[in-house]
Amino acid sequence: MNVAAEARGRESGAVVRAAVRRLSGELPRLADRLVAEILRGEGRDRPAGLTDDLWDSCHLGLGHGMRAILRPGDGRADLEWAAWLGRRRAEQGLPLDHLLRSYRLAGRVFWDGLVEVVTEDDPEHVTSLVRHATRTWHTIDEQSSAAAEAYRRTEYELLRRSEERVHALVDALLEGRGGEPALLPTVTRLLGLPARGRYAVVVLSQGDALEGGGFDRPGDGGGLRFVWRMRADAQIGLVALGAAGLDDLVEVLAPRVRGHAGISPVVESLADLGRARWLAELALRTCRAPETEIARLDRRLPEALIVSQPELSGRLAGEVLGGLDGVEPVFRAVLLSTLSTWIDCDGSAPRAASRLYCHPNTVLNRLRKIEELTGRSVTRPRHLAELALALSAHTLGPPA
Repeated sequence: MNVAAEARGRESGAVVRAAVRRLSGELPRLADRLVAEILRGEGRDRPAGLTDDLWDSCHLGLGHGMRAILRPGDGRADLEWAAWLGRRRAEQGLPLDHLLRSYRLAGRVFWDGLVEVVTEDDPEHVTSLVRHATRTWHTIDEQSSAAAEAYRRTEYELLRRSEERVHALVDALLEGRGGEPALLPTVTRLLGLPARGRYAVVVLSQGDALEGGGFDRPGDGGGLRFVWRMRADAQIGLVALGAAGLDDLVEVLAPRVRGHAGISPVVESLADLGRARWLAELALRTCRAPETEIARLDRRLPEALIVSQPELSGRLAGEVLGGLDGVEPVFRAVLLSTLSTWIDCDGSAPRAASRLYCHPNTVLNRLRKIEELTGRSVTRPRHLAELALALSAHTLGPPA
């Protein structure tokens, strides 16, 4: 039985090889047929660029498949070709489904051609083809698998390069290079950001975000478009505002921020994003509350001034509040808290007392004690400005 089976296998192999040699002379016709089959199935949803090299790839692919059958000992040039085609289709941006469908159609066109040739030349050997069918389709499967694997590898590499390029462009914008003429066309094409437009930058402390359970990045919507960049110590969001305002931006961020965030003022071009990033970082540095805090720079300008000049701020705090250094620490904290609350309440002792759970006279007595120790009167505008700035410098000093 084994001898008979081997004989039948040799016979079917000889029949197939003879038919393939005959088919090789009709390779252009087979390529035409395969192209027609591929295009027929694509219909109106035909991918752009599909026909650029379709006939050449069909002709070469069928030819490599035939040589794999006629010269099986010469290596697998058909698999090398399949891998090349997979890379090519990924680079062209054509769908993987199209590639795999093309291989299925190529197998069918090749098999139909094989049957036609044998039926015409050796009709008595048509049944011999059945014994070779599994091997033929196995070869087609190997080729399509090689093409698909190369496609996926190339697609991943292209995606990685694209992400790296996007990150590089965002970094360049945040570094203040948005005004470079050589950079603008690439930014416009890849990021879709116009040179002129309403932009803002958001900076979130990475440590705060991690400690608070992460940050749920908002997607585009409501007229806002976000481009995020992760860095070692922060997450930075470049925001195209469109017609929206900073209040809209805060509303989107508020449910998602778990720690501290700083927001820059609105800027009018990509060239201004480097400064906007710096201003957003400055706004972030004004956050000291233990709970979630979103700081808009335009509403924290005095505090931003303090944190931007730490040496001068330290001198200011020491000069203005130095008289309190000799006070018992607990009472000193009470005095500073009273001053802060009174300023927050627009100089109203009754409102400050309500917040501090004490009598208004107690608030006034504490303010008089501060005046005595600092030599500055809370009723004189210049003195009050110094006290308010010194208090901010004390509060915004380096965290303990």
